[in-house]
Amino acid sequence: MSIRLLHFADVHIDCAATGKKDPQTGLSVRTIDFLNALDQIVDCALHESIDLVLFAGDAYRDPTPVPTFQREWGKRMKRLSDARIPVLMLPGNHDVSPASTRANALQEYDTLEVPYLHLAKSIKLWKPTELHGLPIQVLAVPWVPKSMMIAAFDTRRMTSDEIHQQLEFEISKRIETAIGEIDPQIPAVLLAHYSVPGAEYPNHQAVSLGREVTLSGGLVKNPCFSYTALGHIHKYQDLNEGFQPPVIYSGSIERVNFGESREEKGFIIAEIENHHTTCSFRKLSGRKFFNTEITISSAESFQQEVLDALPNQVDMRDAMVRLVVNYPQNWESSLDEMEIRKKTESALEFHLVRKAIQTQRIRFQDHSGISALSPMELLEKYCEIQSIDSGEIGVLMSLAQSIVDEDLQKFEI
Repeated sequence: MSIRLLHFADVHIDCAATGKKDPQTGLSVRTIDFLNALDQIVDCALHESIDLVLFAGDAYRDPTPVPTFQREWGKRMKRLSDARIPVLMLPGNHDVSPASTRANALQEYDTLEVPYLHLAKSIKLWKPTELHGLPIQVLAVPWVPKSMMIAAFDTRRMTSDEIHQQLEFEISKRIETAIGEIDPQIPAVLLAHYSVPGAEYPNHQAVSLGREVTLSGGLVKNPCFSYTALGHIHKYQDLNEGFQPPVIYSGSIERVNFGESREEKGFIIAEIENHHTTCSFRKLSGRKFFNTEITISSAESFQQEVLDALPNQVDMRDAMVRLVVNYPQNWESSLDEMEIRKKTESALEFHLVRKAIQTQRIRFQDHSGISALSPMELLEKYCEIQSIDSGEIGVLMSLAQSIVDEDLQKFEI
């Protein structure tokens, strides 16, 4: 007997809560895009005889979602519960607070014991008796904050690298213990919200992830599993393509930002038998994204080059459009932004990023000007000179600060 499983992850329903509002619901139009994608997933589970739904983490943007978004998530999960479809939910890094005493954003599904809705809040093997008698086992590996793991053992004399290695060892040890409980006669699935070495990140996410605990390729490809369902990385991919078990990131269900503009979004339907699984990626219909970057070739054709880079009016209607324009700073006056804004009125949102290339370096009157700046101030000045987008500067500065802090810790006595 095979199990028909639906795997999805990285919903982030409240990550686009600003912008144009829908007058009927009061929610942002982009939030409704995420909810529509989630509706498509639930509809599929209801109409295609799905036996088990696995959610691989990150329902929200952070561990303190406002009640409105909890209500919208709850509505959709209740539809699955009412249809008696078991759902195993895993908290992701965005759902979990760094403070070990705080509840995660999905905690109510464990506290209230909602029928057919289950929360995997620790590393554990879920057996058939806990999954309504389905002939399947699920080894759940939710996101564990570093602070929670560090609190479990003494790290006072460890370097940051040693702490990192210890965290990975502790998680791997707990997973190996759970693997020892697997019944080899029943299909087993690994459900986890972590990075795996070799996975491909969307451009924006590769910058924001930084240094974190990962699961080894050998672990996620362990032949004791019939399928590995992963969340955390927003790009759909199979890390064991052509072999068993499939090791799949289902990806986010809607484009989170322009860094994902060219990626297909969807979820996975898997037919699971013991040590043999077939699966398919189901594409979700979502809002169109256009993300283009150009470099202007001459001041005389500046305006026309910008206009030519825009999508046509049919494609642009209700789309998310971003245009990055690189040009020498002294050509600034050749750009008529008002005309461009008028041409893009039919888009839901239009973002024009002007990257004026400075012909001269910023010079200090004397060497004391440079020496007075901290490394972080120098980095910020460099970003400004390079005309890096303000949002990206914030991410870079945050990562740089974490690196500086780690280096300082190494030299503390």
